Amino acid sequence: MNTTVVATLRCTDQRGIVKAVADTVYEVDGNIVDSAQFWDEPSNSFSLRMEIQVAEEDVDQLRGLLEHNLSPFSPVLSLRRLTERRRALVLVTTADHCLRELLYQWQAGELGADIAGVVSNHETLRSVAEQFGVPFTVIPVNSGSKLAAESALAALVADSDADFIVLARYMQVLSDDFCNRFAGRIINIHHSFLPGFKGSKPYHQAYDRGVKLIGATAHYVTADLDEGPIIEQDVVRVGHHHRAEQLVSIGRDVERRVLARAVRLHAEDRVFHNGPRTVVFDS
Repeated sequence: MNTTVVATLRCTDQRGIVKAVADTVYEVDGNIVDSAQFWDEPSNSFSLRMEIQVAEEDVDQLRGLLEHNLSPFSPVLSLRRLTERRRALVLVTTADHCLRELLYQWQAGELGADIAGVVSNHETLRSVAEQFGVPFTVIPVNSGSKLAAESALAALVADSDADFIVLARYMQVLSDDFCNRFAGRIINIHHSFLPGFKGSKPYHQAYDRGVKLIGATAHYVTADLDEGPIIEQDVVRVGHHHRAEQLVSIGRDVERRVLARAVRLHAEDRVFHNGPRTVVFDS
């Protein structure tokens, strides 16, 4: 029986990388059904994502041969069966729009990942998670318990077998140590089109400046607040007749859609880190 696997690699660009992958797939009687690649000229880095059909019993052989045949290129290499879905732990506070979108898409089979659980520093959204049969955990956070809360959160990530963390309007700033520990595994939705209008009330700032476009940004979390590599963005045109409260409502709609797309892209191994930037192979 055949299975489909996703192979990804990133390395310094050199001649022969794609040939080495294709020859390896041919060697195990596999078939390439989807492929995307990109050379980033400034960094001379090469990124590749490939979907390969191969006999189930040959997956381990394919993995070993890829590691061996690509070793001259020193790549960061991964291989995953499509059936092995990533698991996300979703963090929230009291806003529910992003959480509801993630849960809906997960239930509809459109998210590309499974939701391992929902964590909050408040009880407010327990009923939302429980409607979808998802475990809900409260980890209180205050000025004196931040380290203990992050320790409990890290333990929950391990206990739930979560592959990554999603900040779905989680209104707490994570410590540098926590960000570094889970580098490349925390996705945040920022309620503005970064890098403009940072802070707690970006839509009110946008209103004050009379902007004609508002948007949202999903990015990886780093120790530098709201400066992590961007995964996905979108904008909506607005006019002078929209009040600040209307911009908030419009913005929420953009936020939930952008975050869900970013989660899918990450879960499907379509995002490649490239320094402060990303390479994104969207489907």
